Amino acid sequence: MSRLEDAKKRYDEIPVPEELGVRIQNLIEQSEKREEKNMRDTRRKGKHSFYKWGLGTAAAVLVVFTGALNGSTAFAEEAQQLPVIGSIARILTVSSYTKEQGREKISVEVPGIEFITENNSGLSQRVNEEIQNICSEYAQEAVNRAEEYKQAFLDTGGTEEEWEKREIQIKVWYEILSQNSNYLSFVVRGSESWTSAYSEERYYNIDLNTQELLTLKDVLGENYIQKANESIKSQMDEKSRELGIEFWGPEEGGFETISDDTRFYMKENGNPVVVFEKYEIAPGAAGAVEFEITP
Repeated sequence: MSRLEDAKKRYDEIPVPEELGVRIQNLIEQSEKREEKNMRDTRRKGKHSFYKWGLGTAAAVLVVFTGALNGSTAFAEEAQQLPVIGSIARILTVSSYTKEQGREKISVEVPGIEFITENNSGLSQRVNEEIQNICSEYAQEAVNRAEEYKQAFLDTGGTEEEWEKREIQIKVWYEILSQNSNYLSFVVRGSESWTSAYSEERYYNIDLNTQELLTLKDVLGENYIQKANESIKSQMDEKSRELGIEFWGPEEGGFETISDDTRFYMKENGNPVVVFEKYEIAPGAAGAVEFEITP
């Protein structure tokens, strides 16, 4: 019995959740094709070929694909453990790597959304491509900022020895904020240990029924701007006391109204949470400020 036949036999003996059956079978077939190709490449080149995903000039990375495992049996076993949201979609770590470039330590974890059912809208491809670009661009820009910071440090009297004692960490990662049968919300974050002035947060809210990105209008209805504005303003006094800060008024560049670009995520209870980044509507001591809106 060949290796592929043996793997297929062992895979068939593993109980697979019913809702993943079709999807797993398709991926098994893809896995077998990849394995056959790897075996041919191994015989021809004497080594395995690895897929590498670059990060511009900050690249030379180690990539770990959680969604493309070589063994059929291993994939079937792991597939049962992957989070499936409403039997429709799941978030996978598409690639991850760590790298040291001088004193900069770079850690990147790139998520991707995968629909268990056929995604006719093409949403997953659009979102996944956007996320890869965001992660790549942020990490590269962070490296550039760190280099500029080092040069400014040296130009103002710092020494190379003093610089070597500093630890520069650049991190890009993601968090799943909520998941149920209707919605999937997650955020991609970027941060730099040497400064709080630069960070990036990109929120994604997906309607699992329509397989499209959610908007505040979808959740709150036609008068969503008025509803959100009234709710935010009514919560400001309490949050001001809670955080020990004063929110900036419109004349100071603070909150006036939400817009279609206002960031938010969905809670498990179905309420949207509007997020204002640090320094957007209040002093930096407040950090990012959130307001839950009740429809």
